Amino acid sequence: MTTHEILLGAQKAKLPLSLADTDSKNAALEAMAVALVAAKEEILQANAQDLEDARGRVSDVMLDRLALTPTRLTDMAKGMREVASLPDPVGAVLRRVVRPNGLVIEKTAVPMGVIAIIYESRPNVTSDAAALAVKAGSACVLRCGRDAWRSCNAIVKALRAGLAEAGLPETSVSLIEDTTHASSNELMTADGLVDLLIPRGGAGLISACVQNATVPCIQTGTGICHVYIDAAADPEMAVKIVVNAKTSRPSVCNAEEVCLVHRDIAKTVLPMLKKALVDDRVAKQLPPVELRLDPRAAEIIPGVPAGDRDFDTEFLDYILAVGVVDSVDDAITHIAKHSTHHSDAIVTENEEAAARFVGCVDSAAVYVNASTRYTDGGEFGLGCEMGISTQKLHARGPMGLSELCTYKYIIHGNGQVR
Repeated sequence: MTTHEILLGAQKAKLPLSLADTDSKNAALEAMAVALVAAKEEILQANAQDLEDARGRVSDVMLDRLALTPTRLTDMAKGMREVASLPDPVGAVLRRVVRPNGLVIEKTAVPMGVIAIIYESRPNVTSDAAALAVKAGSACVLRCGRDAWRSCNAIVKALRAGLAEAGLPETSVSLIEDTTHASSNELMTADGLVDLLIPRGGAGLISACVQNATVPCIQTGTGICHVYIDAAADPEMAVKIVVNAKTSRPSVCNAEEVCLVHRDIAKTVLPMLKKALVDDRVAKQLPPVELRLDPRAAEIIPGVPAGDRDFDTEFLDYILAVGVVDSVDDAITHIAKHSTHHSDAIVTENEEAAARFVGCVDSAAVYVNASTRYTDGGEFGLGCEMGISTQKLHARGPMGLSELCTYKYIIHGNGQVR
């Protein structure tokens, strides 16, 4: 089917979805989760073909983003059930005002309509996006990257089988068949057919959507995430947080890309970080982290001299830019200059430093003594997420059900005229 035909099908699903009650939507999500697990062999086989085609063209870290396993499929189904367990946002009265003339004005959450998602090589986005859209009463049109198309197509087939069994339109969830730039451009300019566009991917994709979209577009973030280790930090806690933020899954947007260390603690912490991120990982036959050091850090530990762009790069790999700063304010200034306003953290036992950092760092998620890896819909109790918004209108941070709704004013009167 052409992209236009798929969009027309999604439009037809808008009204039935918007009118579906909570029990119907939850039943559909359960049926979709069951169908996803039942199609495990077909999905894993399709994923194996995608991996085979991508091997040699993309890094091992990016292959991990693409890979599906039985455990990951089980987690995807679990995520859908968690969305089903969440309160239904549709119909919630966000504000109620009774005017002196007796008019009752209710600001009421309603479905967005048709949500288009352009993403790259993470097949799990397919089920996350579908679950959130259905629960929020909207149709979703998915456009994945070519590396993941077989996997995503197998997932969508399963999800649509679940929708049909539950009595909701199969076109509530659709996958674009064209993986060329033409389909992305068509989604960006599908005025009247797309109510909201959400790009999930690298800086190039997000920039293209923000610059070229004529439909409403939410800027989801590339993640140049910082961890600042303050003079008053617990060194062992700091190392534990940095290791997790950098190495637990370096290919995702909430992974740490920059570590800043206060000069007063640098000679203590930097050797500890080098041991944990490089030496210990080599000993365990794990990929070591390449440390790209500013001149002050390079005086303390060995590594690669940082280049001009290393503090402005989302590596998505086992690479970490490391710098030494003189104060918490210097760290804040550095973050303001280089951050993508996604997730930034301070490690400190000093409450004043923590308050200063939290008050001044203008990011969607700001952490005190915790890993940036928690910026995630599931970890925030949203079930799963549609993406991490780094803008301020109308959504910011992990986008869950409420961010996928808009609102309208419903006014009740008894004959009032103006």
